[in-house]
Amino acid sequence: MTKPETGRINNMKFAPGRRNRLGLIPDLGLTELEARLVRTGSVEVVRLGQGEPIVLVPGLAGGWRLLVPLARRLARRHEVVMVGLRGDRGPLDMSGRIDARDHASEIARVMDSLRLERPWVLGVSFGGAVALELAIERGGQLGGLVVSGTAARYGGLIATLARGVLERYPLPSDNRFVNQFFNLLHGGRPASERLARFVVERCWETDQGVMLDRLRVLDSFDATNRLWQIQTPTLVVSGPRDVFVNPDDQRALASSIGLARYAEIEGAGHIGFLTHRAEVANQVMRFVRARGAVRH
Repeated sequence: MTKPETGRINNMKFAPGRRNRLGLIPDLGLTELEARLVRTGSVEVVRLGQGEPIVLVPGLAGGWRLLVPLARRLARRHEVVMVGLRGDRGPLDMSGRIDARDHASEIARVMDSLRLERPWVLGVSFGGAVALELAIERGGQLGGLVVSGTAARYGGLIATLARGVLERYPLPSDNRFVNQFFNLLHGGRPASERLARFVVERCWETDQGVMLDRLRVLDSFDATNRLWQIQTPTLVVSGPRDVFVNPDDQRALASSIGLARYAEIEGAGHIGFLTHRAEVANQVMRFVRARGAVRH
């Protein structure tokens, strides 16, 4: 077997042709022939499909693996690049605080390393805050922006309770009480036991301390007075049953961005990108295609 060529761009090591045995995670449904794993210094990147690139930014827990069902839908028309966040592969080094802007800078470096030309960026939940930072700081280098379960600033009782539990109690892996909390992400009874289990297993792959740190980041996140800087086409996708981020706040986010459109997915909760992935993927692909037609 030929050893993959390894390069260094922007102080970042990666192996552009390397394939990983993603099939070792059977719930993902990915094979080596479909996806390529790229390792950087601190995050994982998985690429699949062909076409205009869309970079997916994961949420508070679950990493890029939680985005695989949506990614496979989008990969029918696009090259999909799933970028992990620092901490997805283990506990963070707490000697330095990492905020949404730091995560955005790291994703920008990955985009530069992979030489992605004006990709679309799709961020969900916590990843939506990261994507907003990216659009504010480097909007001219993006083809467009999509966010789901995202607001200009965060808050709410559920998030406060989650932070309180994570701060006070070391939780065993696969805790039944916390699993029920994860089920709230669906916005109602999970559509299937298989999907519910997929969500729980992926979320438990994220360290408890990492989840807590990201909740703290969201507590201080506020892009309200900077949204005017986003000059790229933007789609805000929301679910009316989202109990973590108020749909009214998501609607307000769309109205505060000049080139934004708001799309509500009927019956969806916070993880509509999973439970209603066909509808979300169709909304995204139609929006990308429409904006592409305008540019040309």
